Amino acid sequence: MSSVVTRRTVLKGGVAAGVGLAMGGVVANAAANSAVITKPIPSTGELLPVVGLGTNQYSVTAPEEIAARREVLQNFPKLGAKVIDTARGYGESEVVIGNLLKELGNRDQIFLATKTSIRGEPAGGDGELELAFQRLQTDRIDLLQIHNFNAIDTLFPKLLEWKQAKKVRYVGITTSTDDQYPQMLDAMSKLKLDFIQVDYSIDNRGADEKILPLAKEKGIAVLVNVPLGGRRGSVLAKVKDKPLPAWAADYDATSWAQLFLKYDISHPAVTAVIPGTTKIAHLKDNQLAGRGRLPDAAGRKRIEELWATV
Repeated sequence: MSSVVTRRTVLKGGVAAGVGLAMGGVVANAAANSAVITKPIPSTGELLPVVGLGTNQYSVTAPEEIAARREVLQNFPKLGAKVIDTARGYGESEVVIGNLLKELGNRDQIFLATKTSIRGEPAGGDGELELAFQRLQTDRIDLLQIHNFNAIDTLFPKLLEWKQAKKVRYVGITTSTDDQYPQMLDAMSKLKLDFIQVDYSIDNRGADEKILPLAKEKGIAVLVNVPLGGRRGSVLAKVKDKPLPAWAADYDATSWAQLFLKYDISHPAVTAVIPGTTKIAHLKDNQLAGRGRLPDAAGRKRIEELWATV
């Protein structure tokens, strides 16, 4: 019996009952019966499940696309997940998510994160917050982030004001490009941040040089965007025709996505990853990365050495 499984085989096999995936009748996933892994937000100790949801592709109108995203959002908390990250800059993603969460009635089960405007002058006064409330159809934002430093000097004092008023629970800043790392490091050193959001993956480890160590030192939570690749291309596309190594089972990984997400999650500074997910099969596959065993330092090195051969 073969002990290697590709992501294509996993997804072709379909989804088993509960949170498990049917592995084509070949391999059972031990992680499916394990508890959801959580990590604390350093500023409060609140625990978050380590695999969330990125929503850059939620600005859709076609009925079949809305239906697919409804299915994801409906099952998301049922799988033990919680963190949904969106942004004003993602077109109508906030609106789609707001409509669907209201329709599904599961807003209270979600840790909802969004961002201020990514370019141009921000709305005056409380406008940025009120617009987020309106679009997401909520009266509280769990995490409000300044998107790629746009108008940070104007907006960050407002974020602290809204947090003090308990309209926002946590505040943060984001980037997804290494040319903004100097700004990120400066802000982390000077501002009272609960969260940062940064790009990090097996194929893009620049944040591990200074940003992630500083976040750990300062007690700042870290959300990882594009954990399966972004502008560099999908890491999954680079291994799509390669078998998953048998030793991936040491970390209860039965797909490439799970192995690479577990690599990110196992970093001591990382709080949660937010892979973009629009299909239920991908959601269930990704969520299994947040269960079972994680690689230790030696395991992380092993994954890095494997990637070097890709």
